Amino acid sequence: MPGSRVITWDVTASGGYETAWAEFGDGTLRARGRAVGTVPEPYWITYGLETADGYVTRRLTVTAEHASGTRTLELLHDGRGGWTANGERAPGPTGALDCDLGLCPLTNTMPVLRHQLHQRPGDREFLMAWVSVPDLEVRPSRQTYTHLGPGRVRYTSGDFSSDLEFDEDGCVVDYPRLARRLTAR
Repeated sequence: MPGSRVITWDVTASGGYETAWAEFGDGTLRARGRAVGTVPEPYWITYGLETADGYVTRRLTVTAEHASGTRTLELLHDGRGGWTANGERAPGPTGALDCDLGLCPLTNTMPVLRHQLHQRPGDREFLMAWVSVPDLEVRPSRQTYTHLGPGRVRYTSGDFSSDLEFDEDGCVVDYPRLARRLTAR
């Protein structure tokens, strides 16, 4: 599936939009994106994402601008489950392979592609390095992805559950209560 994608989502959960420019390699992803939202307050987000082989997060950089100022985050994964946030050890998500940027449908792609959950039966639980928006706090998040059928995966975290639709390349088309893709691949 190597190639480029430009994807725009209507992010209903934030009252805004997101566009991602993604480059898929053989088991890798590099992306940059921009989002604007109005919930919980008006904000702008810019991000860059790099994965290593197997779609394992290597680096996430995020800048958030909102009424109280600008925040930045550089989240680095050491390839063995250790994380740093702006150069400081982030012990909460130790053991996680992936980041999950809040309100960002693109970051649901990595675990789904790694395990082909949009194409094959399976049920996987993950620990994620979850980044809240717009404050950019890093927290551990347990998430489960369950294959429901071709292109359909149930996402569960805590008491939240949603049945996501993915295209054949593993990119989110519809994430009920969060976002819906506006552009074709």
